[in-house]
Amino acid sequence: MASKSSWAAFPHDAMAYAYAGDALKKAWPKLHAGDCEPFPDDKRAAALLKAAGKAAPKLNAAALATALQDAWRDFHHGDFKAAFDAGNALGAVGASVASKALGIHATYLVDDDAEKLRRLELAAKLAEAAIKALPDEANSHYRHAFALGRYSQGLSIAKALKQGIAGKVRESLDTALELAPKHAEAHTALALYHAEIIGKIGAMIGGLTYGAKAAEAESHIKTALKLTPDSPIAHIEHGNVLMLLHGDKKEDEAAAAYENAAKLKPRDAMEALDAAYAKSQLE
Repeated sequence: MASKSSWAAFPHDAMAYAYAGDALKKAWPKLHAGDCEPFPDDKRAAALLKAAGKAAPKLNAAALATALQDAWRDFHHGDFKAAFDAGNALGAVGASVASKALGIHATYLVDDDAEKLRRLELAAKLAEAAIKALPDEANSHYRHAFALGRYSQGLSIAKALKQGIAGKVRESLDTALELAPKHAEAHTALALYHAEIIGKIGAMIGGLTYGAKAAEAESHIKTALKLTPDSPIAHIEHGNVLMLLHGDKKEDEAAAAYENAAKLKPRDAMEALDAAYAKSQLE
């Protein structure tokens, strides 16, 4: 289990990302503009408990709301292990924060490739359990797509295609966007889905086999940037989409996209890691 492995600490100053007390609720709309995660107040907690049924933890709504808010506070502050442990202890209703903490930490702070894959696989499994228990939650599906997508990036293209990961990622992203059409991170991921397939196996085979289209990639990333112009990841992936679709021809535009990401003021630990990554791509 990931909680028994070492967790590299968040490497930046996290003082600005504490969000104690009411500060979390106040900052929530901006913190979660990208993933449309609803604020876990008592009413939301009660709805989750009802929807999860037998998969729900033995807590009342107020206790669950407190536990979820604390887990998200840990996540935004860069205490990814604490966020994962707290979310994981809540089962399916905590899977959104648990899989996000695990996925972001693995993406940026785990150097060992095998360990990174192991953690992303676990994040995908947590999200799969959430899909079963909470199928009407957009983030059950989005977290699944995110973890699988990042997992597939660590494999060879042949291996990823053989495992049928592309189809699973596409299905989860389509479902997430059906449930939450303004889910910017799902739009970003879908843009990358189209661009990565075209970049790796070509437009013709990618289009015929996986329905990958350059126009779709461009449309989805444009939507993500419109929904979350202040989100570093939308700009980073815009740069990645340009490079995957056009290569060196759009190198300057891609660099400008990374620059935009690097200049943004992070609102939490995840955005700080995104912005630091963008800066590293420019060096």
